[in-house]
Amino acid sequence: MKKLFALMLCLALVLSCAAGLAESDKDAVVAKGKLVVGITDFAPMDYRDTDGSWVGFDADVARCFAATLGIEAEFVEIDWDNKVLELNSGNIDCVWNGMTLTDEVLAAMNCSNPYANNAQIVIVPAEKAADYQTVESLAGLTFAVEAGSAGEAAAKELGNKYNPVQNQAATLLEVTAQTSDAAIIDSLMAAAMVGEGTDYASLTYTVPLTEEKYGVGFRKDSDLADALNDFFKTAWANGTLVEFAKLYGVQAAIIPQE
Repeated sequence: MKKLFALMLCLALVLSCAAGLAESDKDAVVAKGKLVVGITDFAPMDYRDTDGSWVGFDADVARCFAATLGIEAEFVEIDWDNKVLELNSGNIDCVWNGMTLTDEVLAAMNCSNPYANNAQIVIVPAEKAADYQTVESLAGLTFAVEAGSAGEAAAKELGNKYNPVQNQAATLLEVTAQTSDAAIIDSLMAAAMVGEGTDYASLTYTVPLTEEKYGVGFRKDSDLADALNDFFKTAWANGTLVEFAKLYGVQAAIIPQE
């Protein structure tokens, strides 16, 4: 049902965006007929549906953006720590996966305007949550973090030991298996995957560590960032972006595109 609803939203937006994007300078991507999107498994932004296809807020919006260019979106799962290398080598055309706009990212990529607010938040076993309610109480914990992520940067800032793993979903497995004391992940993922009614009901989130913004990254010489910013404005103005956000429960985090 989510995929059908997302498709209907996308088709409506294609009609409203097509004229505005027809004269854009994106020849290389349009010529090959696809936008190759670098992602990781990161619900509710990018994750696999029951049939194995990629869905989520970012995945659906990326697919819709590609459609307005007259092409398809192809999703490639990458090692997050190597995202800049993957981008610059031409293996992918963009990084679109709840990516925090850090100084490092902004220096290495041509990024879109920020489209969502986020924070890095601490995940602990629910039975121990009362012991970890302040930053000071986290001293001595070993964190599971996604390699190359804002969560890893937060662990470094705290001065704690940390175990880098492939993606944020793997950090939750680390805590469940007790191979790490806690995890640091994005608050949007925490809201979707941790707590009562989720696969990680035994975990909970406690201390927020940072405030951040999400954006999409393209190669330094790419003009696709400008095209995406125009798309964001149209999708915000006609309500499509909000509808996608409601579909995946992230509406509170979406930044108005004006």
